[in-house]
Amino acid sequence: MLTIEQINLRLSNHRPQSLELATRRHAAVALLLSPGEQGPEVLFIRRAEFAGDPWSGDVAFPGGGLEEQDSGPRQAAERETREEVGLQLEPQQYLGQLDDLAGAYLPVYISCFVYLLEKKPTLKLNGEVVNTFWVPLAILQAPERNQKKTFTYRGSRHTHPIIDLGGYTDRCLWGISYRILQQLFNLE
Repeated sequence: MLTIEQINLRLSNHRPQSLELATRRHAAVALLLSPGEQGPEVLFIRRAEFAGDPWSGDVAFPGGGLEEQDSGPRQAAERETREEVGLQLEPQQYLGQLDDLAGAYLPVYISCFVYLLEKKPTLKLNGEVVNTFWVPLAILQAPERNQKKTFTYRGSRHTHPIIDLGGYTDRCLWGISYRILQQLFNLE
């Protein structure tokens, strides 16, 4: 099981690979860690359901698209975290950045920034988020929770690796959020 110290060391040695894809929208997310009884835990949000939103109802990390006023993707991730869950991230909480990832189905690429919160804060959700929950990394890495699932997405049947989040939410973790989490687990 990964410890906070291991994650911090691996991120401090990691040189993130950036993408510059002019034909894709740039978004940024914050992967928030906090100590827990079973080791480090990660915060997930469940997005509200809106017609036409490709991420409607999905489990994700706080985040969203870069806007004109953002000085860069890290500032966008911090702004979106403040807007979506009412949490002001501080510079001393920042651990590092993962590699940018391009969406598999949508024209987007994501930058992910990792933060450590010494204790779990009280969160204030806006209308874009219906729920938040913390899951221990040990649970997320459990072999029995890592599966493949076939479902319909954007009118087509697909089989994807997922993490079963039963006991936390009725949704699974899949897609780009799944891939971001796998990057964290596979850092060297």
